[in-house]
Amino acid sequence: MLNGTNFQVWKEVIEIVLDCMDLDLALRMERPTSTSKASNEVKIEKWDRSNLMCIMIMKRSIPEAFRGSISEGENAKKFIDEIEQYFAKNEKAETSNLLAKPISMKYKGKSNIREYIMEMSNLASKLKALKLELGEDSLVHLVLISLPAHFGQFKVSYNTQKDKWSLNELISHCV
Repeated sequence: MLNGTNFQVWKEVIEIVLDCMDLDLALRMERPTSTSKASNEVKIEKWDRSNLMCIMIMKRSIPEAFRGSISEGENAKKFIDEIEQYFAKNEKAETSNLLAKPISMKYKGKSNIREYIMEMSNLASKLKALKLELGEDSLVHLVLISLPAHFGQFKVSYNTQKDKWSLNELISHCV
């Protein structure tokens, strides 16, 4: 259910559902133009059904309070685009918030070190989607910086080696 803060997840789920049900035709292509050929009429009917089902499924997953602010679309692609406009986040603000997280994260030793590093990697992936890429070397250094003092010997060991570690190597050494 769309709640105002989960648009990207909602859109991904809607697209998966519609694709699995083979109803995403209206989201993938424009409506075919009508001609007298029977094969084209079948395509139009299939597209119209896809469009109708897409709109119905999307409306069903939007709270009624939000439905009033979104126009009644006749086209599923335009409908989802309008919803996206309505719930679009400010990319600059989102980038700043995401970038602050890996910089300020500190491993406290309470959780699994692998999960902690994977969480940092996930943040880097989200930044990459916003066109701000942290290289693997930078990510390895961010993880090392965020480790507590009792990892001091481990950090020295890494810094004295000629080779750089990949993220997977860092995880295996930490674990």
